[in-house]
Amino acid sequence: MKVYKHLNEFQKSNNAVATIGTFDGVHIGHRKIISRLVEDARNMKGESVILTFFPHPRMILHPEDESLKLITTIQEKTELIESLGVDHLIITPFTRDFSNLSPESYIEQILIERIGIRKIIIGYDHRFGKDRAGNFALLQHYSSVYNYEIEKIAEQDIHDVAVSSTKVREALLHGDVKTAADFLGYPFHLTGKVIKGDQIGRKIGYPTANLLVEEAYKLIPADGIYAATIEVAQFGTTGNEWKGMAYIGNRPTINGMLRNIEVNIFDFDEEIYGKTLRLHFHHFVRGDMKFNGLDELRAQISRDKKSVMDYFG
Repeated sequence: MKVYKHLNEFQKSNNAVATIGTFDGVHIGHRKIISRLVEDARNMKGESVILTFFPHPRMILHPEDESLKLITTIQEKTELIESLGVDHLIITPFTRDFSNLSPESYIEQILIERIGIRKIIIGYDHRFGKDRAGNFALLQHYSSVYNYEIEKIAEQDIHDVAVSSTKVREALLHGDVKTAADFLGYPFHLTGKVIKGDQIGRKIGYPTANLLVEEAYKLIPADGIYAATIEVAQFGTTGNEWKGMAYIGNRPTINGMLRNIEVNIFDFDEEIYGKTLRLHFHHFVRGDMKFNGLDELRAQISRDKKSVMDYFG
């Protein structure tokens, strides 16, 4: 898959089958659209093209609202889309000028002049252009003017999977990683670098890797203990995954002030400071708790590890 950091980098195609959207999480609803895109491009001997945006439009149009957190970073989203067999991914900056394009200019300047669509595939509720005034009916109207096909993924097809990025976010914020995985089609994951901690875990017999997630917009699940699998560095390679228990919270037992992301990796003793880990969240074990000292904390962690090992079988 070829990736473009701006629409201007993309060389206009004569046979593009395209879709447009933020695709946060690349969940099973998105995958339905993308699989149709790839299949149609193949059947038409064309090229599949996805146009997405970064930053997320809400971050630009409502900068005062810091509540929006995204399921996937731009790198994670790119990897997920590539795994689905797409030919071209255009990640264009979303700006206020871009948001002020009229729907008609959007069709002419973006879809026709820049991408060169032969066919466009959209969800039944897709909106575009200034004030999100553009819709399927407008695309259909201009299809005869610019000689392209348009296909709408029916409302029933989308509702059959009953999923949205909002539902995924809500599940994760409640620690419900099982529902999130069902909606996404894969376990939710966090990616970050291993940084030095204060080594409290090592002192009580459960050393942890402290993870720094650099993207402030990345959604972090609810505080607590989770069963997780862990990849180190080269993601997606075989034989490079371990089981472990992840912790999210501010460590109330030692009066911690900052929210930490830590993971105890089972049967693992490599030096990984500065390396990148990816945590895949499979099961919520319990919420965060305050204990009466490190001995009580150690005893609970022992029970947590047994719960995680029982989960993985």
